[in-house]
Amino acid sequence: MRISVYSIEKSTPANIKQLNNDFIKMSSKFAKVEEITLFNASAAKAQSKGAIAAKSVYSLIYEPYLKGYTIALDEGGEELTSAQFSSLFKNDADIRFFIGGAYGFEEQFLRRTKRVISLSRLTYAHKIAKLILFEQIYRGLCIKNNHPYHKD
Repeated sequence: MRISVYSIEKSTPANIKQLNNDFIKMSSKFAKVEEITLFNASAAKAQSKGAIAAKSVYSLIYEPYLKGYTIALDEGGEELTSAQFSSLFKNDADIRFFIGGAYGFEEQFLRRTKRVISLSRLTYAHKIAKLILFEQIYRGLCIKNNHPYHKD
C-alpha cells in the first residue's frame, strides 16, 4: 500500500515537520507513506487574489496527481470516525490525499476525486491539517492491523 499526502505550502516549521516524520516512520511498518509538498509562484499569488483564483490554482497544481484512489480534504466533506477512516485502507492500493486551501476546492476538482472528507468543520492551516492527517493515517493503519495504538 502506498499513501501520499499532497499539500500546497511554502514551508513547515521544524518541530511540526519532525512530528509528521515521526508518524510517517511509525506508519512505515504497515504502508509506504509519503509527504508531497507543492508550491510555486502562482500558488503564492493566488491567495491574495481571492477565492476563485486560489481554488483554480489548487486544481491546476494538483491535477497531474489525480491518480489512484483520490481523497480531497475539504471542510464541506464527510466527517468520519477513526474506525470509518481506517476503512479507507481496507484494500491495498495507491491512496492520495489532497489538502484543500482556506477557500477549499473547486467543485469540478471535488467531482474528480473518489471521496471528499473533512477532518473537522474548522479550517486549519496546511501544516496543522497535515499533522492531524498523518496521525489519523497512522491510527487508521493501526486499526486495520489490530495494533493497540487505537483504544476503543
